[in-house]
Amino acid sequence: MAAVRQERLRGGRGASRVANPPEGGWGWMVVASCFLATICIRAVTRCISMFFVEFQMYFERDYSTTAWIHSMIDCTTMLCAPLGSFLGNRLSCRVTVFLGGLLSSAGLVLSSFASSLEFLYASLGILTGLGYALSYTTAIAMVGKYFNERKALAYGIALSGSGIGTFVLAPAVQLLIEHYSWRGALLVLGGFVSNLCVCGAVMRPLEQKPAESQIQPDGNKQRGPQRNDFNEATPTEPLASSQLLSRGQSFFFKVKEEFGFLWIPRFLVLSVSFVFLAFGCSVPVVYLVPYALSVGVEHQHTAFLMSIFGVSGIVGNITFGWITDRTCLKRHRLLSYLVAISMEGLCCVFLPLLRSFPLLVPFSILYGYFDGAYVALIPVVTSDTVGSTHLASALGVVYFLHAIPYLVSPPIGGWFVDQTGNYALTFFISGASFFLSSLVLVAASLTTCLMALCKRTLGQGKRSREANRSKIVPVFSQNETHTVPLRKR
Repeated sequence: MAAVRQERLRGGRGASRVANPPEGGWGWMVVASCFLATICIRAVTRCISMFFVEFQMYFERDYSTTAWIHSMIDCTTMLCAPLGSFLGNRLSCRVTVFLGGLLSSAGLVLSSFASSLEFLYASLGILTGLGYALSYTTAIAMVGKYFNERKALAYGIALSGSGIGTFVLAPAVQLLIEHYSWRGALLVLGGFVSNLCVCGAVMRPLEQKPAESQIQPDGNKQRGPQRNDFNEATPTEPLASSQLLSRGQSFFFKVKEEFGFLWIPRFLVLSVSFVFLAFGCSVPVVYLVPYALSVGVEHQHTAFLMSIFGVSGIVGNITFGWITDRTCLKRHRLLSYLVAISMEGLCCVFLPLLRSFPLLVPFSILYGYFDGAYVALIPVVTSDTVGSTHLASALGVVYFLHAIPYLVSPPIGGWFVDQTGNYALTFFISGASFFLSSLVLVAASLTTCLMALCKRTLGQGKRSREANRSKIVPVFSQNETHTVPLRKR
């Protein structure tokens, strides 16, 4: 209670900080809201790959040019993630998610009237991606404000919406394309994504104490202007120049405090790992359906592969979230994340060898499971590194780092397909990116262990030298100082 009492109440419209999260209550409604938000954002983004062949055939473009649509959605979502964090901190999570729902829904509706790929780049890639950016980071950060002890489980449930949404939406989108063409399917998706506005309305901020009421350490409330030791009221209207200076200094220190986590070595290493991860994770999702069609799998079966991928992601979200919340494994969440991305790399390396529907089913199961695992663990390991106070800003930076890899990796993969005539090299590069991501963390962990071992060894050597010095006594004789060892009697 003392920590809550002594904490300064910040101005603005956002909720005040709370020392101990509620660990439930309305927090479960926030989890349900984030669950629906991930369906509207991540699941719909994945299902855009169902339109890949339709766009390619309708506009008569090659693989790399068509792949820019999916790349721009992901890139804009991640590139503008810091903007979503900024608006969430300055306005509120509720307003930011609501605004994102309006923009993303409008982008999908406008895309149904597209007359060229360039139109889709602007409407689907930029406008919808911007709306997703405002909603995604803010919704995820809101869960972390309500949970601490059960944080991994809460995130596992919230982010499992991506898998459940993919399972349900993939066959539904395929049916919509067959019955209403790709234009009608995009129009229906636009109406569905407008549910983000409902998600925003549910995200109630934590209770904020009145700004005019200041609780003193002795429990008494003091209202109005504070008084000094001479019982004189402290002036509340400083001079204009002093006010401008104080505002500038206040803004500078707020920014410095909000992004101070950028200098934490563990966060820097984790950021490098996230960059390599982003290069690898988008390619299999974009090219799984085109690859399956190229090896003779039917359209309905390709939709079934995406559904399996989504169901496995649900299991990965929840099981890894529940397991890593156990007391014995809380210290090893980063190791769990490392295992998940390494298994993703193995799945990508073996994918070109799977050339039939029965063989692609195990890939969808395994890749979807570990995809759900690492997606649920990204905000958890980030929170463990920077703390829940800076989680919203840190997630903005983390997803910002995903932007450029998400933008360039699918077109690069499409270029390799155009040049080689197959998907092998594209999936091998994706697998190598996952392995590099895990190697960065392994190298950092080994370096930390070696440094700790060296410090311990040097410390032991220093203590032994000090112990030896303590066994020597000085002897003064004729202005000369000699040292002789102590003799045992």
